[in-house]
Amino acid sequence: MPTYVSPGEGLFESVRVVAGRTFALERHLERMRRSAAALGMPPVPASEVRRAAAAALAARPGLPHGRLRLTWAGSGTPGECDLGVRLDPVAPREGPETVVTLDVPVDERHPLAGHKATAYLDHVLALAAARERGAGEGIRGNTSGDLCEATAANVFHVLDGRLCTPTLASGALPGVTRSLVLDWCEVVEVDVALREVAERASEVFLTSATRGVQPVSRWDDRTLPAPGPLTRQVQEKWERRVPELLWPAECESPREMR
Repeated sequence: MPTYVSPGEGLFESVRVVAGRTFALERHLERMRRSAAALGMPPVPASEVRRAAAAALAARPGLPHGRLRLTWAGSGTPGECDLGVRLDPVAPREGPETVVTLDVPVDERHPLAGHKATAYLDHVLALAAARERGAGEGIRGNTSGDLCEATAANVFHVLDGRLCTPTLASGALPGVTRSLVLDWCEVVEVDVALREVAERASEVFLTSATRGVQPVSRWDDRTLPAPGPLTRQVQEKWERRVPELLWPAECESPREMR
């Protein structure tokens, strides 16, 4: 039996929109479905999400860059959740990012670790702390001292010539962009001490739905190539393959869209 979810509490997804089409919508839906099942929430109605997404896109045809925000949150009635779909214009992120190390660890044992939950205040406060220090993002470790994630992005880094990213056991969110980079590129999933990565990484980049693949030019007081050679390879492959996951495709029929 589904767990009672308080009003407003639940899950959300931020889906990139390019030229009036969503990117990797099915991957976002799958992550939301997995989280709902893991947290004992009612199943996410995928067909209803697709219909609502199509309607939102149709209402703003040709939107060049945007974000489709999906929410699946408690309705106040036991065993029920409400679906929210909202499309907003969002300017693309251009140029490299700067980051600082934050002393605000992610608790990898928390029940919500690894889920994109609407209980997001700790991420908001961590990002505000990073920006108070003049950076665009903050990098967090976990309670074991290993690199985990940025406040709103996954982290990739190059150590000793290898492209690496933290394992999901670190508490990092299983990001959709992260999963695509793992599918398309040679990446080692490994947990490394946050301090070692901050001091030794020769390249660093962030990934998220709205960032895509964004190089980091400075981490604390260290200047980094942005992009470095491996990051540039990932960026080039990313740009080539993005069109494969844009939805709806022009050839799709209403039947296929269901």
